[in-house]
Amino acid sequence: MKKLSILEMNRLTPEEFKKYPKIPLIVVLDNIRSLHNVGSIFRTSDAFLIEKIILCGVTCPPPHPEIHKTALGAESTVEWIYTKDTMDAIHQLKKKDYYIYAIEQTHESIYLSDLKLDMNRKYAVVLGNEVKGVQQCVVDDCDDCLEIPQMGTKHSLNVSVATGIVLWSFFDQLKKL
Repeated sequence: MKKLSILEMNRLTPEEFKKYPKIPLIVVLDNIRSLHNVGSIFRTSDAFLIEKIILCGVTCPPPHPEIHKTALGAESTVEWIYTKDTMDAIHQLKKKDYYIYAIEQTHESIYLSDLKLDMNRKYAVVLGNEVKGVQQCVVDDCDDCLEIPQMGTKHSLNVSVATGIVLWSFFDQLKKL
């Protein structure tokens, strides 16, 4: 097997990407500290045609060299906004009829593997701080919680890794290629 060259991959230009139809999913970052995680989430959001990223609280917005290091330009292609308070972002999304999932382990969380999405609905996922997770007040205001099943001795994943798993699952169900 011969690997594809960059030219053979038929990648969208940044201009084409901005016009290309996105899946109805917004990513909300609740106080993410690591700029490398933020950049990685931008890059993954670009790969899976995410509608927008909402950066909240201590989450640093672009432009920043440490975000660019892992985003590799996706911070310029994926639409984003900054909101100081995550709860304000959640309330605005609810007013626009988004169904909101916190990505968090709770007593009532749904395993990501059991998720069934409605093609006619808009969604948002909230991912939380590397140490504390999604704020409890935000969890309380979300419609549901999703949990990535984990069988090992650790019961957490890096937030950018968790984002990749979750975004792939949504993309796989919502893509209209």
